Amino acid sequence: METDHLFMSLGFILSEVLFEFNYFYTISFIAIAILLFMSAMISASEVAFFSLKADDFERCRESDEPADKNIVQLLKKPRLLLATILIMNNFVNVGVVTISTFLMWEMAGTRKPSETIVGLVTFGATFAITFFGEIIPKVYATRHNWTFARRMGGMWLILEKVWHLISYLLLSMSNVIERRIEKKGYSTTVDELNQALDLTTENNETTAEEKDILKSIVNFGTLAVKRVMKSRMDISAVDVDLNFKELMEQVNKSGFSRIPVYKETLDHVEGILYIKDLLPYLEETENFKWQKLLRPGYFVPETKKLDSLLKDFQSKRVHMAVVVDEYGGTSGLVTLEDLIEEIIGEINDEFDEVNLGYQKIDDRTFVFEGKTLVHDMCKALDVEATIFDDVKGESESVGGLILELHGSLPKVGEQIQFDRFTFTILTADQKRINRVRVNMADESEKDED
Repeated sequence: METDHLFMSLGFILSEVLFEFNYFYTISFIAIAILLFMSAMISASEVAFFSLKADDFERCRESDEPADKNIVQLLKKPRLLLATILIMNNFVNVGVVTISTFLMWEMAGTRKPSETIVGLVTFGATFAITFFGEIIPKVYATRHNWTFARRMGGMWLILEKVWHLISYLLLSMSNVIERRIEKKGYSTTVDELNQALDLTTENNETTAEEKDILKSIVNFGTLAVKRVMKSRMDISAVDVDLNFKELMEQVNKSGFSRIPVYKETLDHVEGILYIKDLLPYLEETENFKWQKLLRPGYFVPETKKLDSLLKDFQSKRVHMAVVVDEYGGTSGLVTLEDLIEEIIGEINDEFDEVNLGYQKIDDRTFVFEGKTLVHDMCKALDVEATIFDDVKGESESVGGLILELHGSLPKVGEQIQFDRFTFTILTADQKRINRVRVNMADESEKDED
């Protein structure tokens, strides 16, 4: 009897231990599963809200649905929303790690478990959070961002109020840090932006044209006016002393809507003549004093950056600027169209004669006019715009580049080699280089040479 009673007591104690063991493990695994689900919802919400397109947001603003109004209200303060999401995400992930640690202690039977158990639990928690709490939900939310944002909007409005105090403290600290960084003058280089652009556009959704436009926008602020201006030799201008009949003949030949007017030489620009100002006076005689219609010219140095010039065009409401050199002489002309073409490419209307300034023979051989800008040649060759910066000196045209490379005016038929480019002089006179053939070798051929 005593033996049976002893076995019954041991069996009861063992069953109690197993029950407590199973109960602890069950509760722990359920808690981890719930926290992983919450982590997935939080990560998906972050992608869903911050990947909405402009037309999606506009649709929400015009909608009367409560779910759409929630999205609009949340995105009015995107930094507060992001702070709330990050707080919740870290809170949940810390919860997963904490419960996993207690499980590790329980499985090891001590608070000093072996390295193997520590490694397994660490790997398991990291894998679960990354795969189930980050990757899968973010992939789903990317494809269904608007639908998911509508479902989660109400919940995040509540959580913003719950975590409002902590979010406010975090935002205040981040504002202080941002102000200190701005004072320090942190800046991202153009090369870093181009590298980031290459990484973020390596997919089938971004076309070559879109990628070129994005790169042009990135490089726009680094270009000086001298690189895109029309040179002095190509400017269509009129003398201020012409009579009205002679002026109209020049206007008809030029085909431009705005023409610089000079006195004696192009270095003394008196103003800009807008052709539309002449329309009310077309029937006037040759003695008509058209000079009173001149508008003040806008003058800029060769070193002025394109982004700054564009802002000036907007604020001053002008479309043309006369480019002057360091001595005050006229070196070229730049228009609003020139600036826009630097971003989106060549613009030609039905009245323009299409003149690209070069002829493509094959994928590696081109014929350029000597006056073509080096910047435009690099675009046609599809090479970096800075590849000739170390050798071209102050020159901006293809002819000037060759003079810098050769050291003197080359003869027709001469070849000048630089890097993987071979320049062959096709036509030239005693003053300038007129046409050049450029052959571009492959990188592999360059390495062999």
